Amino acid sequence: MIDRLRSYVEDETPTGDTGALNAFADRLVQRYADLGGTARRVAAATGDHVVADFPGRGALSEAAPVLFLGHHDTVWPVGQLAGAMPWRVADGVIHGPGVFDMKGGLVILESALEDVSDADHRPVRVIVVADEEVGSPTARELVTAESAGVIAAFGLEPPHPNGDLKTSRWGSTRVRITVTGREAHAALDPESGISAIDELVDQLIAVRAVVARHQQVLCNVGTIEGGGRTNVVAGSAWADVGFRFVDPETETAVLDAVTALPPVRRGAVVEAKVMSNRPAWQPSPATDELLAKVIAAGAEVGQQVGGAAASGAADTNLTGWLGIPTLDGLGPVGKGAHAVHEQAVAATLTERAALVAAIIRTV
Repeated sequence: MIDRLRSYVEDETPTGDTGALNAFADRLVQRYADLGGTARRVAAATGDHVVADFPGRGALSEAAPVLFLGHHDTVWPVGQLAGAMPWRVADGVIHGPGVFDMKGGLVILESALEDVSDADHRPVRVIVVADEEVGSPTARELVTAESAGVIAAFGLEPPHPNGDLKTSRWGSTRVRITVTGREAHAALDPESGISAIDELVDQLIAVRAVVARHQQVLCNVGTIEGGGRTNVVAGSAWADVGFRFVDPETETAVLDAVTALPPVRRGAVVEAKVMSNRPAWQPSPATDELLAKVIAAGAEVGQQVGGAAASGAADTNLTGWLGIPTLDGLGPVGKGAHAVHEQAVAATLTERAALVAAIIRTV
């Protein structure tokens, strides 16, 4: 499993790198075919997704499938492996870009599918998304369509630090605020200009004011760009803002207010556009029942399984929001998602594979 994980990590796949993602998708299609599945690439402009179906066996062969959700894009650019995050295994810990989020989860699922190849189990469907790290904007319809009729959904994202699974998630929405001003000479004719950068700063302050009116809302300005030269009043600027919401009502209230903010400066044009959205996946009796089944499956392989709510978002937000019994966090135990110290505990690869195999056999 470590060797396969290394081969996946060394195949760097940053979000938006179409060539790298499609090449990796080809690897997954072949791998799933080797494991007995029927797999295909689903075209998307920024990188293709992968869908695979594995037939059931025995008495459950005609039962509703169980769904596993993963992604093959990472936040790391090509070259990260040769720079600040070289692959290494030390003291039972694996280091490298994507080992934790979430190529370790892909390897875990593959090993579990090998383990159940001769066992009775219901059909298995797998969706591996190419743009999860930016909110899965091109995959939402795919996940919605392919999750129809499944009995339960499981995410291969990292678990809580103690290994607990994730039983709900905050909603996550990415908004781009774009400002159009008017360029002018910054010294000779500043009054003729409208600074898009100054307007954007004031808009972001207004966004903070909106967020402050609500409890349990997270807001992060992740990217800012604008202007060109210090002697030119900036004519354009934009920022990408990430929001996290605990419930749909708060999400609606905040987004309605943010997208309706008026310009501060006369003549400035402000547009706030939702770039991607994952609705809040809230706790439910269906998820509680699913967790009880997984706890029992874990006991069969000598593992104690727990569950707790999570603030991070993933594609399981969508299946949970759709009312499908859902759990996430079946990836390896580790830490450092989206950080240069990203790492996974090697021993948990086999532990998680055994748990996933037990889930496939019994849920």
